[in-house]
Amino acid sequence: MEPAYLKLWSSGELADRAAQAQARLRRCTLCPRRCRVDRTAGELGECRTGVLARVASAGPHYGEEAPLVGRGGSGTIFFAGCNLACVFCQNYDLSHLCRGKEQEPMNTARAMLKLQEMGCENINLVSPSHVVPQILAALVHAVGEGLRLPLVYNTGGYDSLSTLRLLDGVVDIYMPDMKYADNQIGERLSGVPDYVDRNRAAVLEMHRQVGDLLLNELGVARRGLLVRHLVLPAGLAGTAEVAHFLATRVSLETYINVMDQYRPAYRADQYPAISRPVSVAEYREAVQATLAAGLRRLDE
Repeated sequence: MEPAYLKLWSSGELADRAAQAQARLRRCTLCPRRCRVDRTAGELGECRTGVLARVASAGPHYGEEAPLVGRGGSGTIFFAGCNLACVFCQNYDLSHLCRGKEQEPMNTARAMLKLQEMGCENINLVSPSHVVPQILAALVHAVGEGLRLPLVYNTGGYDSLSTLRLLDGVVDIYMPDMKYADNQIGERLSGVPDYVDRNRAAVLEMHRQVGDLLLNELGVARRGLLVRHLVLPAGLAGTAEVAHFLATRVSLETYINVMDQYRPAYRADQYPAISRPVSVAEYREAVQATLAAGLRRLDE
């Protein structure tokens, strides 16, 4: 199965999408925050990123979900900055402190090609929501130089429908977080008032574009939706409600990773409910709730 973006590149549509996305930087509405700053003039919104993407690192990653890792690893490109403000972020040095180097799209394209040369299974774009124009510009260069790997959109899940539609036919694998089932919890812990509404609309659009996760004969993902759900202490992630939504509104074949690796980080110690790790009992309860909703493609 060829990557989705090849047809758009050969027709010139990929370059057109990149130009459309670039134009949105002048009054930025790329994500649901809609900061409306002119990033081309150096103004910064909530993501603290200007006209150039900040890249923190690029390399093979063997700690991702098995369908992404395969034999060669997932070719991750970590972008600095974020459109969320999660108080428990374990990558806060990248998301909050923006530790990364500004990079021209051509250099990002070279990183993509290097990951392909190293034998990676895919190009895994980590925290891409605020840098879609820069990614598309890089992709135009990279495809012209021979990039042929599936593209993974690895997002915190707070994405704009209009931006996702620019990615229709570009992204092969969507991997969104579904962090919460309650907007008030999302506002308290991630700093946005409408996380659940925006997140669910985004997941529906992602599934419309790529469908359920498809694996090749080696068990490596080639296209589709893969959802991540981090279990939080005290049931704050709303696992049962998230699973019910996926089972009834998206697909019973949704591939979901129910994650147990929550540990207090960044400012979590200031929030008593999340100032401790998830217990074994809490995690087991979350897994059972996911299975009870009818979801069976479960990565634990």
